[in-house]
Amino acid sequence: MGEGDNIKHLKEIAKMIKGLETKIVQNGGNIYLVGGSIRDIIMEDKGILSAESKPKDYDFCITGLYQNDFERIFPDSRIQGKDFPVFVLKEIPNCEFSLARKERKVGEGHRGFEIMASPEVSIEDDLIRRDLTINSMAYNFSTQKIIDPFGGVEDIERKILRAVSPAFREDPLRVYRVAQFSARYGFQVEPNTIRMMKELKGELGTISPERVFVEMRKALRTSQPARFFEVLSQAEVLDIHFLEIARLIGVQQPIQYHPEGDAFEHTMIVLDKVADETDREEVRFAALVHDVGKGSTDQSLWPRHIGHDKAGAALVAEMARRLKIPRSWENAGKVSASEHMRAGRFDDMNPGKKVALLEKIARTKLGLKGLEIITCADGNNARFAKLGEKMLEEVNGDALGVQQGKEAAQKIHEVRVKWMREQSKVKSL
Repeated sequence: MGEGDNIKHLKEIAKMIKGLETKIVQNGGNIYLVGGSIRDIIMEDKGILSAESKPKDYDFCITGLYQNDFERIFPDSRIQGKDFPVFVLKEIPNCEFSLARKERKVGEGHRGFEIMASPEVSIEDDLIRRDLTINSMAYNFSTQKIIDPFGGVEDIERKILRAVSPAFREDPLRVYRVAQFSARYGFQVEPNTIRMMKELKGELGTISPERVFVEMRKALRTSQPARFFEVLSQAEVLDIHFLEIARLIGVQQPIQYHPEGDAFEHTMIVLDKVADETDREEVRFAALVHDVGKGSTDQSLWPRHIGHDKAGAALVAEMARRLKIPRSWENAGKVSASEHMRAGRFDDMNPGKKVALLEKIARTKLGLKGLEIITCADGNNARFAKLGEKMLEEVNGDALGVQQGKEAAQKIHEVRVKWMREQSKVKSL
């Protein structure tokens, strides 16, 4: 660790828990900063994370105590968590305290564990049960030293995600966590970990759709969301929960329009380009599914994909149903799948078709700007969002003095077509 802000940060944390640490040590225990808290502090120290990424929540591990010891020492503590007790204290906000524990696999899925916590469990025992080396480090407040028995600091420096031990295979949720970490940090997954992810394929179906969605959502929020799906593809498990995306692998495309390769590679490129342009989650999801229809077209007609836009909307709806995806995301995805081709031809449309498209998209969750971002990332430099917004602002019921209703809507549409025709004349001059 360096001698700059991160050392100061650790000293601030030590000061925050000083009274608690003193009581724990006086009762024969010890306390450590663990998990994502110490990982992110180290990653900032290495220049991988920005200062804005400093952890806001802190996880602590306590050794040498029983649960009733902690409750006796801190009678105002409150327990939360279903799988194992996690303590919170009102006087120390944004912090969670748990006892060092061991786990034993007793059933299928990521909940099939028997957990044991006792004073005999060491910090090393606790760390070895964790998923990745970068998450298996601890900071000892008493010695002011990093405990890193599995090479987490070195793996951070090498930008590698590596399983701590063969026990990685005991929790299938780790497959999605690894893919999500790869997207979040831009780290590569080392080959043996990829193999263990592949071996967990048979258990992935035991994970609830809600948990899979949580990891996907975290990945979509990153600057490189495509890594999430690429890592799952590497491990040959993409088809378990993301069948529509997996079906794009190997799907040929017209080389003159898509020299980057198959429909999956194209989708990943579009997804990352869109992530560069907007933080809106529903737009990023819409980019992911804009071409899912290509996975269902007649293979004898490849590399052409006639009707993939129409087929795509139904596939998005199926994916949304299966993964419990929010309705707003589903709406945006269906619009992206069904309308991105027409939007790409916007400049070649007559005024009536332009107005009809703009009116339709403006009413959707994706919106004009969202569809424009996806269309441009898709390789069509169609710019229609500002024009559409201007049309809606200048030509509407209030401006024309008409009331709501079918006849009023038709009149507004007709005036907008005239307006668009004038815009086209101005542009051609």
